[in-house]
Amino acid sequence: MARVEIYTKFGCPYCSRAKYILNSKDVDYEEYDLNSQVGKREEMMQRSNGRHTVPQVFIDGRHIGGCDDLIEADRSGRLDPLLAR
Repeated sequence: MARVEIYTKFGCPYCSRAKYILNSKDVDYEEYDLNSQVGKREEMMQRSNGRHTVPQVFIDGRHIGGCDDLIEADRSGRLDPLLAR
């Protein structure tokens, strides 16, 4: 299974939606809460080429994007092969 990382903030509905998609696929992921983990916002912005909104999702180190990007990858059939690596 692929290594999945997601940067989130407490109370973010888009973060909840992205985690719902991952949970529905029985994917284990590492979650980085920007509210409680010092330095994670800067790390996220560096890894995502300056994106500052949450969530930001990475699969095997590859930047997938935010919630809308994750939904589109799922709808288009691109997500499952990425997760299966």
